[in-house]
Amino acid sequence: AGERIIGRHIAPTLVATMLRNLGIDNGPTPAPEEAWTGLVDGRIGLQLADGLVLRRSRVMKDYRVELIGLTDAMVPRLKALGLIAEIISWKLRLFIPTSAQGSAMLASLLERHALVGVTDRTAAA
Repeated sequence: AGERIIGRHIAPTLVATMLRNLGIDNGPTPAPEEAWTGLVDGRIGLQLADGLVLRRSRVMKDYRVELIGLTDAMVPRLKALGLIAEIISWKLRLFIPTSAQGSAMLASLLERHALVGVTDRTAAA
């Protein structure tokens, strides 16, 4: 006899984040080549679906592109894409090689895990 609507109250400060995570925002999305250049240069970080984050990290006196936020179940699939697994300080870490094939690996990673946000790392520095 009436309409029942179930809703959630979302804080105004979290609305933009929610829309971005749902893929509803209309923010500019960089091409994989642009994103790769920004990652290698350390200018940007990429937030992917499933809570994954790509950013440049300094490891063993070298800059690498690291994938953060992965679960144990994701590791075999990510290694099959070509990501390099290393155990550093008893922790498994995955990296995209910074060689010529890195851009192609990033593109295949973005096919499986949608880009939900770009962070400006130059502002943090």
